[in-house]
Amino acid sequence: MKKSKVDVIGMHCAACSSRIERVLAATEGVMAASVNLAAETLDLEWDEQSIGYDEIQERIRNLGFELGSLPERNESTLEFSIGGMHCASCSSRIENVVGKLAGVHLAEVNLATESARVIVDRTECGIRKIRETIEGLGFTATISGDRVEEFSQKRAAALTNLQEMKKRLVAMLLLAVPLLYIAMGEMVGLPLPYFLTPHAYPLAFGLCQLILVLPIVWLGRSFYLIGIPALIRKIPNMDSLIAVGTGSALIYSCWNLAEIALGIDPMHKAMDLYFESAGVLIALVSLGKYMETRSKLSTSDAIRQLLELTPDKATLLENGEQREISAEAIEHGDILLIRPGERIAVDGKITEGESSIDESMLTGESMPVTKSVSDTVYGGTLNRNGVLKIECQKTGGNTVLARIVRMVQEAQGSKAPIASLADRISLYFVPTVMAIAAITGILWFLVGGVEFTQALRFFIAVMVIACPCAMGLATPTSLMVGMGRGAQLGILVRNGAALELSEKIGVIVLDKTGTLTEGKPEVTDVVVFDDMTEDQFVQLVASAEQSSEHPLAEAVVNYAKKKNLQLVQPSVFTAFGGRGIGAIVNGQKLNVGNREFMVENEITIDSSAMKKIEALSDRGKTVLFVAVGNSLQGYLAVADKLKPESVKAVEHLKKQGMRLVMLTGDQQKTAEAIAAEAGISEVIAEVLPEDKAKNIIRFQEKGLKVAMVGDGINDAPALAQADVGIAMGTGIDIAVESGDIVLMKGNLDGIYGALALSKAVMRNIRQNLFWAFAFNVIGIPVAAGVLYIFGGPTLNPMLAGAAMAMSSVTVVTNALRLRFFSIT
Repeated sequence: MKKSKVDVIGMHCAACSSRIERVLAATEGVMAASVNLAAETLDLEWDEQSIGYDEIQERIRNLGFELGSLPERNESTLEFSIGGMHCASCSSRIENVVGKLAGVHLAEVNLATESARVIVDRTECGIRKIRETIEGLGFTATISGDRVEEFSQKRAAALTNLQEMKKRLVAMLLLAVPLLYIAMGEMVGLPLPYFLTPHAYPLAFGLCQLILVLPIVWLGRSFYLIGIPALIRKIPNMDSLIAVGTGSALIYSCWNLAEIALGIDPMHKAMDLYFESAGVLIALVSLGKYMETRSKLSTSDAIRQLLELTPDKATLLENGEQREISAEAIEHGDILLIRPGERIAVDGKITEGESSIDESMLTGESMPVTKSVSDTVYGGTLNRNGVLKIECQKTGGNTVLARIVRMVQEAQGSKAPIASLADRISLYFVPTVMAIAAITGILWFLVGGVEFTQALRFFIAVMVIACPCAMGLATPTSLMVGMGRGAQLGILVRNGAALELSEKIGVIVLDKTGTLTEGKPEVTDVVVFDDMTEDQFVQLVASAEQSSEHPLAEAVVNYAKKKNLQLVQPSVFTAFGGRGIGAIVNGQKLNVGNREFMVENEITIDSSAMKKIEALSDRGKTVLFVAVGNSLQGYLAVADKLKPESVKAVEHLKKQGMRLVMLTGDQQKTAEAIAAEAGISEVIAEVLPEDKAKNIIRFQEKGLKVAMVGDGINDAPALAQADVGIAMGTGIDIAVESGDIVLMKGNLDGIYGALALSKAVMRNIRQNLFWAFAFNVIGIPVAAGVLYIFGGPTLNPMLAGAAMAMSSVTVVTNALRLRFFSIT
């Protein structure tokens, strides 16, 4: 099985995207195909043994569209500016030498433009290696490739296309205005030159309109070049509606103009020309497409702003010297100098210095974070004050920022279940509209008793007012803008389905450690029995626990380090998930864990000690029992402080009608104490990690929609089982890969923000779908002459075209309002 996201070229409306999905769904070997009309991409999953990508491309080509090439996972295309070349032998030498480097798949040098294009596997050969090789041949080489190449190129192409659309549109409007004036001027009392008046010179009147409309038709020829072939292939789209509607008006008008030239009732025929309807319609629809395209560009603003955060240059420290290099040339292990006010180019670890780092672009948290030696910093974050030296650990597509961008792009390309209705309707919409338009024209002419010209106007009006674009854009535009805005606020949503489900959540299950609490437990009490000193006891327990990855074990080890105790490596170590550990340290057998673990190992707990232990548990502390040999040697109490915002966040969620449940592996009393402090009344405690998912299932079996909130590591089964898994982003690197929703800020405020974002986006989608359907449900009957039956007005085809154009613009503009969403 293979999965990939590829570009789709040539789509113009939802009928196009629905047709592609339908054809691919029926293709053997294709497991899933989801088209995003707004992003113009296809998420494809197929079995390469059953069908090759070339064959899939051919099938889509037969539908009149093009699929882009599959992205190469390990290959990067680098552009270099080469200096010092004088002849073809220079360029050939560079090609020959660079082409033989390990990892270089292609090296092409253009002598005329003094540039080189190198396709290379960056894991095998770095940019500096290529540059140094070229410089070693006696030439200069500077990288000119863009590290966000794909996005930037696509956006640049879209901007170029927009400029071309604007030029064509301006020309169309400049021609459409005099065309409309000549055709309709006399009817509204505007003067015309005598030699153009229809009653005196009908042929000149008609020819002048033809001369003006022909350039408009030529400028808008894409409607015909796309719409007519689609109609012939029996897969009509929106362009087909425009092509047939305006084409009918043009053909009819040209026939009448020919009769005028032949002298057949020229005065009457001159008043029966519809060149202006065709010309103005094409101009108005083109105006709508231009506005729609311009608005759609704004839906990716969040991605663009994220990408722009990473600087183009960085200062490399090499052999004690500073050298400015391109960000693309940074490699693993490089030492970089970060001055105050500079953005960090890559993910790395601080080797020298201390500073406040603004990580708001990742977490949404406005307060800077103090970082010092050994702390991790992330590409795109801002160094506020101190001078830092960092060692590069991750570059390019491996940085947290790049992975966030990739995740947001994938999410923006996903579909919400609510879109399925619009997709199904869009598939059959255009042929249905064509049938309605034909029936309307025929009925009015044969049954309604109107003239052929009036029946033709009804036919054209129905054809051009219908627009499947609005329906196709209703969901993806809202998802793109909403998810982009969420990323700016530190809320990453993995797909449209998760966003839609979030709106329906009734139960929120919260993990305790790292979610409600700080996730950094500390030892608060140490009680030792018999002759052992406290230091000896702590040293023994910490030595055993240093092999464990549990947060409680980490607290014990940190406590021992603070006391400067020397730890020894246990000769035997065994972890018992959710209960405790067994170890042998300095020949002494230890069992460290909860009460149940002591019972399992037949360790007796004195009743007087138990009372003290219960008192600690009542205060929300977790007690670790320590048995040496077969008897209890003592115990440690560990407490994890509640996060400062937990109480307010819980109160806020309860006001929203949410049922809150704390799910933890801690002892019942400890869990109840923490829950009471946070304001949560429902507690499920002493649950093993593998059993957390079972508790989620119990809620789901009652018909409840459940969100599980955890740290994204040990809560993985429960996060996967929940209708929506919400991962806390305390560990940013891990969180990006976990959960349906990732809260980069790492606190409970983000849960309310995520739910509020979900409601805002879904409300926006419903508004879009309402307007998309309303335009057609109301517009088509009016265009068909329903009001005219009862003595009302008819709908001029030009007004119908304007209404159609505005439907898509309205939907996209409404979606763009989500850019201003804020968590209040």
